[in-house]
Amino acid sequence: MFFLPLQQLKLKVLKVRFLGTGTSQGVPVIGCRCKVCQSPDSRDKRLRSAILIKYRNKNIVIDTGPDFRQQMLDAQLMKIDAVLYTHEHRDHIAGMDDLRSFNFMTKKAIELYAEKQVQTALKSVFPYVFSDRKYPGVPDVNLHNIDENPFTIDGIQITPIRVMHYRLPILGFRIGDFTYITDAKYIPPEEKKKILGSKIIVVNALRKQSHISHFSLSEAVEFIKEFSPRAAYITHISHQLGTTETVEKELPENIYLAYDGLEINLD
Repeated sequence: MFFLPLQQLKLKVLKVRFLGTGTSQGVPVIGCRCKVCQSPDSRDKRLRSAILIKYRNKNIVIDTGPDFRQQMLDAQLMKIDAVLYTHEHRDHIAGMDDLRSFNFMTKKAIELYAEKQVQTALKSVFPYVFSDRKYPGVPDVNLHNIDENPFTIDGIQITPIRVMHYRLPILGFRIGDFTYITDAKYIPPEEKKKILGSKIIVVNALRKQSHISHFSLSEAVEFIKEFSPRAAYITHISHQLGTTETVEKELPENIYLAYDGLEINLD
């Protein structure tokens, strides 16, 4: 049995499910015969990164990548109230079409929150969703523009955090004492102030070697240490990082590798 930090606590406020914890290629990588891709450990099977937040009877998803359909089946989710988008890369938006299944079940549009450039990408990739003459059965969504300023969803405050993915400005999000950041390489000092006091931090670490647009593992660990959270989880992991069993032995005691299906509670 694997040790799941915080997983057995009674849910009082916020519950997070890691829908996917892999990088853009996922793990295993197609055709790869490396030790990680051939690992029998279920924690080393990683769909593209996304999370589900259950808070105040609301289901909020962050990113709908190409594995979104399978992630929803695995989570056995019956409704989505809102989707937050971190940025426009395909491994974070490509599954948006499958939101229509939730339209069929709830008979309601789904609220999407994204920056202008992300909205432009969504309209380019899924023009039929936003056409004036829609084909029957396409996803029914309402687009909301966001930036670095806090906003609310049904009374739930969301604080966007500006981070840099190489030269691309993207968003992380803080809800209550939970902070989620993916695809970061640099976070401005003024944005780090928004993270202070977080009890749980999730941040990306692609591999051990330096990368142009993602934190390395050591960079992620140093970033986490700045905030002294109760616990922190690494996500957006590539097969180059190593197996979960090996890497977790190298991490500080309050830092863990996230894996698909892991659920944590924040009281």
